[in-house]
Amino acid sequence: MALIVFLRGINVGGHRTLRPSVLAKQLGAYDVVNVGAAGTFVVRKPGTPTKFLAALRQKLPLDAVVAFCDSSDLIRLEMDNPFRTERAHPDLIQFVSILSKAGRSKATLPVAIPEEGAWFVRIMGSRNRLLFGVYRRHMKTIGHLSRIDDLFSAQATTRSWSTILSVLRILKSDKRADQAMRPVESLVKPPQKRSSTQRRLQAVAKSGS
Repeated sequence: MALIVFLRGINVGGHRTLRPSVLAKQLGAYDVVNVGAAGTFVVRKPGTPTKFLAALRQKLPLDAVVAFCDSSDLIRLEMDNPFRTERAHPDLIQFVSILSKAGRSKATLPVAIPEEGAWFVRIMGSRNRLLFGVYRRHMKTIGHLSRIDDLFSAQATTRSWSTILSVLRILKSDKRADQAMRPVESLVKPPQKRSSTQRRLQAVAKSGS
């Protein structure tokens, strides 16, 4: 199963710069695909998460919060159609935040940030360590997104829903390619072995003829 890895706070406003495509190549033994410039990776052959994350930290040129989830987590989230009730708006961005660990919410979902006055972030729901919601296109939004850490007692790494859909397209493409390469023989049941009794009867039949 593929592992999806997210780095937090990379290449934001010209700070903490990193070339994710180069990092993906350095981790080529794990068949890593880079998605965008924020540090999002599809790891096709991760082995154990512990082993891959150790290799990733050895290659990282700077300290970074690393969040991850299984590919199945994103597939199930898409199947839930989390934004089905949310009308598209040019000033609102649909997002998913990945918690670095399971955390207990200090608020009942859905929740708006800030709670009073005009909101900049609205968390609509969650699935395991994945949160989903919408935020406004505004300079103040980044500061309000950091409040998610406090609400869930865990560091949250956020990606737009469009980035998550890009990851899902890679996963679906890999699945189709795997199905296309599957040998035809594996779809055909092998001939059943004849029992010793059947072999003796066949031998008798041949000798009688």
